[in-house]
Amino acid sequence: MSSKSTNKSNCSGTSSARSKQNARVGAQTPIDAKLHVDFEESKRLFDYSTSIDFNISSSTSNVPSSTVSAYLQKMQRGSLVQPFGCLIAVDEQNFTVLAYSENAPEMLDLAPHAVPSIEQQEALTFGSDVRTLFKSPGATALQKAANFGEVNLLNPILVHCKTSGKPFYAILHRIDVGLVIDLEPVNPADVPVTAAGALKSYKLAAKAISRLQSLPSGNISLLCDVLVKEVRDLTGYDRVMVYKFHEDEHGEVVAESRRADLEPYLGLHYPATDIPQASRFLFMKNKVRMICDCFAQPVKVIQDKGLAQPLSLCGSALRSPHGCHAQYMASMGSIASLVMSVTINEDDDETDSEQDKGRKLWGLVVCHHTSPRFVPFPLRYACEFLIQVFGVQINKEVELAAQMREKHILRTQTVLCDMLLRDSPVGIVTKSPNVMDLVNCDGAALYYRQKFWLLGVTPTEAQIRDIAEWLLEYHSSSTGLSTDSLMEAGYPGASVLGEAVCGMAAVRITAKDFLFWFRSHTAKEIKWGGAKHDPGDKDDGKKMHPRSSFKAFLEVVKWRSLPWEDVEMDAIHSLQLILRGSLQDEIADDSKAIVNVPSVDDRIQRVDELRIVANEMVRLIETAAVPIFAVDSSGNINGWNGKAAELTGLTVEQAIGMPFADLVDNDSVDTVKNMLSLALEGIEERGIEIKLRTFGHQENDRPIILVVNACCSRDLNENVVGICFVGQDLTGEKTVMNKYTHIHGDYVGIMRSPSALIPPIFMIDELGRCLEWNDAMQKLSGMKREEAIDRMLFGEVFTVDNFGCRVKDHDTLTKLRILFNGITAGEDADKLLFGFFDRQGKFVEALLSASRRTDADGRIIGILCFLHVPSPELQYALQVQRMSEQAAASSLNKLAYIRQELRKPLKAIVLMQDLMGASDLSREQRQLLKTSVMCQEQISKIVDDTDIESIEECYMEMNCGEFNLGEALEAVLKQVMVMSQERQVEVIQDLPAEVSSIFLYGDNLRLQQVLSDFLTNALLFTPAFEESSVAFRVIPRKEHIGMKMRIIHLEFRIIHPAPGIPEDLVQEMFRYSQGVSREGLGLYISQKLVKIMNGTVQYLRGAERSSFIISVEFPSARHLGHH
Repeated sequence: MSSKSTNKSNCSGTSSARSKQNARVGAQTPIDAKLHVDFEESKRLFDYSTSIDFNISSSTSNVPSSTVSAYLQKMQRGSLVQPFGCLIAVDEQNFTVLAYSENAPEMLDLAPHAVPSIEQQEALTFGSDVRTLFKSPGATALQKAANFGEVNLLNPILVHCKTSGKPFYAILHRIDVGLVIDLEPVNPADVPVTAAGALKSYKLAAKAISRLQSLPSGNISLLCDVLVKEVRDLTGYDRVMVYKFHEDEHGEVVAESRRADLEPYLGLHYPATDIPQASRFLFMKNKVRMICDCFAQPVKVIQDKGLAQPLSLCGSALRSPHGCHAQYMASMGSIASLVMSVTINEDDDETDSEQDKGRKLWGLVVCHHTSPRFVPFPLRYACEFLIQVFGVQINKEVELAAQMREKHILRTQTVLCDMLLRDSPVGIVTKSPNVMDLVNCDGAALYYRQKFWLLGVTPTEAQIRDIAEWLLEYHSSSTGLSTDSLMEAGYPGASVLGEAVCGMAAVRITAKDFLFWFRSHTAKEIKWGGAKHDPGDKDDGKKMHPRSSFKAFLEVVKWRSLPWEDVEMDAIHSLQLILRGSLQDEIADDSKAIVNVPSVDDRIQRVDELRIVANEMVRLIETAAVPIFAVDSSGNINGWNGKAAELTGLTVEQAIGMPFADLVDNDSVDTVKNMLSLALEGIEERGIEIKLRTFGHQENDRPIILVVNACCSRDLNENVVGICFVGQDLTGEKTVMNKYTHIHGDYVGIMRSPSALIPPIFMIDELGRCLEWNDAMQKLSGMKREEAIDRMLFGEVFTVDNFGCRVKDHDTLTKLRILFNGITAGEDADKLLFGFFDRQGKFVEALLSASRRTDADGRIIGILCFLHVPSPELQYALQVQRMSEQAAASSLNKLAYIRQELRKPLKAIVLMQDLMGASDLSREQRQLLKTSVMCQEQISKIVDDTDIESIEECYMEMNCGEFNLGEALEAVLKQVMVMSQERQVEVIQDLPAEVSSIFLYGDNLRLQQVLSDFLTNALLFTPAFEESSVAFRVIPRKEHIGMKMRIIHLEFRIIHPAPGIPEDLVQEMFRYSQGVSREGLGLYISQKLVKIMNGTVQYLRGAERSSFIISVEFPSARHLGHH
C-alpha cells in the first residue's frame, strides 16, 4: 500500500516513526534555507506569505546543497553572541584560549577602571591561560569541572574577576574543539548559587511542580493552561504560550497567559517554516533559549586562525538570534523572549527497550516581553526543571491518549469484523458502528460490484468511480493509497473536489473494488481563541508577524487535510486484509451459483491471494508479542505461538495434541475447565487469570501468570469447533507486586509501630516535601502525621514562626538546609545537632542522621532522617558543647569590645594627623607624618578584619589604589624599629634607589601588614650577639604586557641568622591546626594574604642563615606621571 504526504512520499505503514520524522526534516530543511536566503537578499521587500507559499509548493531539489550547507553553518556557527554576557572557548587540556567574544576584555575588567588607557585587549589573547583571569577559587572550580564527565551538571560555577572581583556565573559545555564558557554577570543584590546549591533553584519551581502533579490525568489542555500561568508567575514575562507541533511539523498555540492589553494568539496555527528544522535541532541541544533584547547589536566572536571552522554555538546560552527571527520578534512587539523545549519519548516501533528510546520535540513553552528582560541563570535552571516535569506528564498523557485511541480502534475493528462474519460486507457501512468510527474522518465510501455506499462528506459517485480508475491505472502495483493532499498526489480531478475533500485513504478489497476514507482541509479544524482572530481579517502579509504566519498557514493547508497517523493506517490495513479474505470467499460462492466457471488461471490467482492472506495472518499470530494458543472441542492444544513457547519452555511440537488441562497449574484447573465448558456453549469469557506450568530448562521456575480472553472458532453452520486464547503475561508484574506488598507491609509496620525501640523518623522527597512522619516523631513533636505529610519541611513543618515545629532561629534551618543540599548533591552525610520546640513549647534536642533515598536507576529521590534523642551521656556532651559555644560567644564579645575601644584612640590619632597636616611642616616632617598615617590606616584595617574565613578561603576583596613603594617600605621598617633596638638586632636595608620612584596599583596596607609580620618574626627568633643583624632586601623586575601595560614583579628577602624560625612554626604558617600559637596564626594569615595577592611565600633554611622569600606583583602606575 503506498502512502503520500506533504512534498514527499512517506514510508509504508510498517515503517518507523523516526524514519518518517527524518524524511520530513530532510524535506523541510531546504525550504527553510531558501526562505532564509529570500529574507537575506530581499530585506524590506521580503513578502513572507508569498515566500512560504512558493517554497512549500516548489520542489526541494531546486535548492542547491551549497545553500543548505551555508544556511546550517550560519545557524549553528554564526560567530555572533548576545551582549548580556561574554564567551570564551578554551582547550580542555590546558585551558588556553581558542576564541572569545569582542566584549570579553571590557566585561571582565581585565585592568583597573582607574587606568582607562591601558589596552585591555592585550590581557586576553589566543594561547593565554583563562584561569589567570579569575581568582583562585573560581580557577580551581573550572579545573575540576573540566575533569568531570557531564560538565553541565556542575553549572553554574561562580567565578570572580582577578582585577575587579566582579562575580560571574560560568556556564560550561563541551564542543568538538574544547570547552565553551558562557560568562553571565551576577547581580550583587542576588545571592550567588553554585552547583552545590542547585537545589535552591529547583525549590523556586517547587510549588509550580506540586500544582502540575496534583492535576487529574487525561486533560492535556488543563495541564497546559496551568503551566503557562505558573511560568508567567515565576518569570514575570508579559505573555507565556504553549506551542505544540503537529504531525506534519506545523505549530499551534494551545495555551496562553498574557497581559490583558496584549492581542491573544491562542488558537493560531503556523506553518512549519516559522520554526525551522535547524532551530528545532538547537532546541534539542539547548533546552532553554533566552533573547534579552532583539534590538541589541550582536557581538562578534573572534577565534584562533588555527581552528578549521567557526566555533559551534549550538549549546551556548549567548548565541545571537539570526536576522529573520529578530525581525519576527520586532514585528510582533516582542523585545525579549525565553523559549523552553518540551521533549517526549519517540514513538518508534523499532525500539525494543525504554532505554534505547530517543526523544522528540513535542512543543515549546514560549515567553514574550515587550521590553528588554534578563532572567538570571538560577531562575532559568528552575524553569528548565519545571518544563522537564511538564514533559514527563505530557509524555504520560500522550501515551495514554494513544492507548485510548488504539483501544477504540481495536474495539471498532472487532465489531466490524464481527459484522463481516455475520452479515454481507456492506454491513460495515450500513450499520452502527461503521467504517467512519474506525478512524478520524469526514466521510467514507464503499465501492463494491459497481455499487456505491456513501457516508458523510464524500465525492459524488461519478468522482469516486474516477478516483478508483485513477488508482487502478497509476497505483496498480500497490493495494491502496493514503495522502493528505490529493492535489499533490497527482489526482487530476483534485481541484474540482475543492476544500471539502483533500485527504484520502483508499484500500483495494478485491481486484476492482475499494473502501475509501475522506478528510476535508486542515483549516476547517482550527479553533479561534478570541474575537480578533477572524479568518476574514485583513493583514499585511509582507510583514513577519504571527497573523502573517497564520495567513501563510491557511494558504499552505488550503488543499491539505490532517495527516493519517500510523495507528490509523495499521487499523485500515488490518481491516483490508480481513475484507480481502472474506470477499474472495464470497465471490467464489457467487460464481458457482451462476455457473460462471472461472478459468484455471483465475482460480490459481485466487488461491494464491488466499494463501498470501492466510500466510499473513499466520505470520502475525506467530510473531505476536503476546501468547496466543488454540484448543479444539476436545480440549486438546491445536495452536501454540512462539511467545507461548518462550514463556513456558514448551515447544510447538511438544504442545500440539496435549490436553490443555495438563498444561495449567493445579490452582487453575477448575478455572480452565469452566472456561472451556462455557466457550463450547458460545459464551466467551474475558480477563480471566490462569497459571501455566513451565517445562524444560524452565521447569523449576514459578508458573506463568496470564490474563486471557477466550474467542470461539465456528464452522460454516455456526457450531463452536474450538477456542482461541489471547493472553497477556503478568508474571513479572505479579512477582514485583508481591515483593512490593511484603516490603511495603514491613515498611508500614516499622513506620506505624508504637514500639519504643523505633526512633523518631521522617522522610522528604527531592523537593523538600514531607512524605513520612512516624509514630515516634508524632510523640516527640506533638505534631500529628496528617499535619506533616505533603507539607514543605522548611517553612511549614519546621519553621521560625508560631506554627509547625518552631526552631530557635534562621541559622538552625540554614544548617539543616546545608545538610540536605549536600546529601541531594551526592555528598556523604554528616550528623547534625538539631533542636526544636514541640507543640507544648518544650525544647527538644537530638542528633539528626540523614541518608539519601534512591530509585532503581540510582537517582536521588529524597532523604530519610532519624532523630537520636539524647541519652544522659549525650545530654552531658550537649551541655559541654553549649558551654563551648557560650565561651566562644563570650570571646567574640570581648574581642568586639577590644576593637571598639581601639577605635576611640585611633580616631584621636586621625584627628591629630589632620591637624598636623594642616600646619606648616618641613619636608622631613611631612614624610614622618605620611609614614604615621600609613601605619594608622594599617591598624584600622586590621581592627576591622572580622571575616577571617574570607582570608583563610582566599576570597577576600583587596583594595586597589595607587601607592609609592618606597613610602610603604618606610612604614614597614618604622614598625620594627623599636623591637630592633630592644633586641639589639640591626635591620640592614638593601633597597635599590629606584624604589622611591616606583608607583604601583594594589593594596599597600595589606603589603605593609605581611612584610612587617615576617620581619617581626625574623627579629623575634634572631639571637642577640655582637653585630647580629637581619637583612631586608627588595629586588624589583619589570615586565611589559602589550603596548602600554607594565607589571612590576617584587621579590622581598628577609635574611636572618641560624637557627631561624622553629620548624613547628614554619609548619603552622602553611597548615592551620587547633592549638596554633599566636606567632603561627600571624604567619598563617600573612601567608594567606600573600596568596590572595597572587603571590607566594617560601622559607629557606640554611646552615648559617635562613630566609623568608615573598614574591608579589603589581600593575605599574608610572604612566600617570607620578615619578
